[in-house]
Amino acid sequence: MAPMSEPDDRPVVLVTGASRGIGRACAEAFAASGWAVAINSTTEAGAARAAAEIADKHGVPTLAVAGDAGDDKAVDGCYRAIFQRFKRLDALVNNAGILCDGPLGMIAPDQARRAFSVNALGTLFHIQAASRLMRRRGTGAIVNLSSIMGTRGAAGASAYAATKAAIASLTRSAALELGPHGIRVNAVAPGLIETDMLAGLKPEQLAERVATIPLARIGTADEVADLVLFLASDRARYINGQVIGVDGGMP
Repeated sequence: MAPMSEPDDRPVVLVTGASRGIGRACAEAFAASGWAVAINSTTEAGAARAAAEIADKHGVPTLAVAGDAGDDKAVDGCYRAIFQRFKRLDALVNNAGILCDGPLGMIAPDQARRAFSVNALGTLFHIQAASRLMRRRGTGAIVNLSSIMGTRGAAGASAYAATKAAIASLTRSAALELGPHGIRVNAVAPGLIETDMLAGLKPEQLAERVATIPLARIGTADEVADLVLFLASDRARYINGQVIGVDGGMP
């Protein structure tokens, strides 16, 4: 944990998978808006480094909470640490996830189990733990990261697409259940975004995909983060149970 000033009345957000990519962009966006940010990563070193960098850049309280999203006991430990430090949680950004691609018949059972454990069950575990803490104050916002693959399918990524479809369905169901407790649940479904996940694509494959996007470009992690921040804010106080694409109109 980076040395920071004592907690105050500012809102607190937990961002999972926040050491890089979309998660890091989300953590930066919240910090730039004055939120205290709990940074989750699978490794203590990754979480601590991101927390220290964000605290130094934005001057907000941060907390490093390491833990695998697929491990329910590790997830519970994250929230114990958050309560001990901040005594509150106003928003959760469920971003942690792993890629699982390959032809349908070539996906190894262990690979598929791991993807569902982190992407789908991890999202569920975090919603459970976050909502218990949010219900103490009778308010909160949860934003889950789904994917265009989860809403439209994807050849060559069946298992990954299925985990993201599970997140979309979980979002709608949790919104119905938690809404009466003052907790909103929404999801963002990114399309082709400039992150490490594009590293495995050949230039010709990338160009082929970009050609299908009406806006004719790849999206940025910051553009996803802008929507996530909005959905977590009071400006979105009547938005609940939605899965919103950030895909440039990608078919």
